[in-house]
Amino acid sequence: MASSSVVLASAGYDHTIRFWEATSGCCYRTLQYAESQVNKLEITADKTRIAAAGNPQIRVFDVNSPDPNPLLSYDGHAGNVTAVGFHKDGKWMFTGGEDGTVRVWDTRSPVCQRTYESRAAVNSVVLHPNQGELISGDQTGHIRVWDLTASACSCELVPEIGTAVRSLTVALDGTMIVAANNNGTCYVWRMMRGASLTTHFEPLHKLKAHSNIILKCLISPDCQQLATTSADKTVKLWNLDGFTLDRTLVGHTRWVWDCVFSVDAAYLVTASSDATARLWDLGSSEAIRTYSGHHKAVVCCALNDSAIEGRDADG
Repeated sequence: MASSSVVLASAGYDHTIRFWEATSGCCYRTLQYAESQVNKLEITADKTRIAAAGNPQIRVFDVNSPDPNPLLSYDGHAGNVTAVGFHKDGKWMFTGGEDGTVRVWDTRSPVCQRTYESRAAVNSVVLHPNQGELISGDQTGHIRVWDLTASACSCELVPEIGTAVRSLTVALDGTMIVAANNNGTCYVWRMMRGASLTTHFEPLHKLKAHSNIILKCLISPDCQQLATTSADKTVKLWNLDGFTLDRTLVGHTRWVWDCVFSVDAAYLVTASSDATARLWDLGSSEAIRTYSGHHKAVVCCALNDSAIEGRDADG
């Protein structure tokens, strides 16, 4: 990871967002988030903006400016915002929250363009790589596909009735989706597109990944591995070809809430209640950097080390 082209941030319950030099482990910028804890972070594909989801607001900051004030503030959710992400070209932002809604926002002004009702607290929202569907998972165990063209729910799944879906992840090639739940189980489906161009799901595998709550699941950018983080303090890496356990990352001393892969899938950054974020070398399974500076639980992290066309040519 060439440091000049890496944006790495973490946040949590100490009301700060910290930016880190990935290789040295030094914190070079701290943003105050006075209103609440920060639940989720997301960096735009062009590395210019970072969204921080709190309770009940979302703030978007300039990544490269020293200005401590947000570029935009988004209000409309009632309660914790549990999911945030961007369209690949940054045209719009999506969120999900404990108020049971999935929302789409304009990124040029703080306007909510669409609201979808999930009828239960939303824990996770992901954008299909086709950029045309949002997929949400909620506290009652429902997974819903929201067709952005039709502006309606096009598909609904309940893998385990009454067991909260904690985290969703979609493969970048659009062929697979994984849902992780509060029982430590991952449900895996193949994603198929029928003649109507709406996504449908073909059950593929049921993986008992942890004995405790899974807080985050994430398919690697190369679509070869699945990472799961848990209340059992570990992170596990699974081979998607056969769903066998490849390795377990041990070192955090409390719950591991979030993770994000480097673009080449060689590294993983994790965030934990032990007030640290860590950088893991997946070749050696070792934590090669610990990012220390937060005073309370770190529950989210964000990383963008991808090459930007015409800019980070050697990234």
